Amino acid sequence: MQIEARASGQSAAGTPPPAPVDQAVALVVAAGSGERLGANRPKAFVPLGGRPMLEWSLDALRAAGVRHVVVALPPGHEPPAGCRRAPGGATRSESVRNALAAAAPGAEVVIVHDAARPLVTPGHFVAAVRALADAEAAIAAAPMTDTVKEAGPDRLVAGTLDRSRLWAVQTPQVFRRAALERALDVSAEVLAQATDDAWLVERTGGRVRVVESDATNLKVTTPHDLRVAEFLLRERG
Repeated sequence: MQIEARASGQSAAGTPPPAPVDQAVALVVAAGSGERLGANRPKAFVPLGGRPMLEWSLDALRAAGVRHVVVALPPGHEPPAGCRRAPGGATRSESVRNALAAAAPGAEVVIVHDAARPLVTPGHFVAAVRALADAEAAIAAAPMTDTVKEAGPDRLVAGTLDRSRLWAVQTPQVFRRAALERALDVSAEVLAQATDDAWLVERTGGRVRVVESDATNLKVTTPHDLRVAEFLLRERG
């Protein structure tokens, strides 16, 4: 595994450059229940700024030039116009695997994004695709600003981590298709352990590059997050 913080304009020896953004396929994970949000519907369909949360991510993808989108959805929900549907899985990574299986062949660059990050911008997608030049995966992440301590079950501090080397991982995460297919070809038990798809690539020895983002690309999980997202959208205008 190798995780790095800067993008390079050159490909590693023998590695083809990534395809342009408009040739990538995007997999949008939108199968979350919304239980922690206290919603009576799947999280991706909770209203945000007067429209379903999912629509904000789709707008950013379109503005970035992405034309092919597969949305992993819970039963009984259809994808927005112009998107393919895939069934949501029992775990997040299972939803990604289902969406990848539903994607049309040919696209060698795969963008994975959570619908629960509605403040993503077109620039996030473009930067992550470009950073794939010498890696198997590129992930948006924000530098850690808090001090992070490690503690065991007894809540006694075992150590303080060097935050200059720590990143809070977000989406989008972008992959070479073959690398993602290999990473997802694992048991349900392994998929259930994955908190992000880059970890699955890491465990196969793939190079994962960090693309610097910031905390505004937040994940909406709680009612407080939803209020913050509403405020930031208004500020963005």
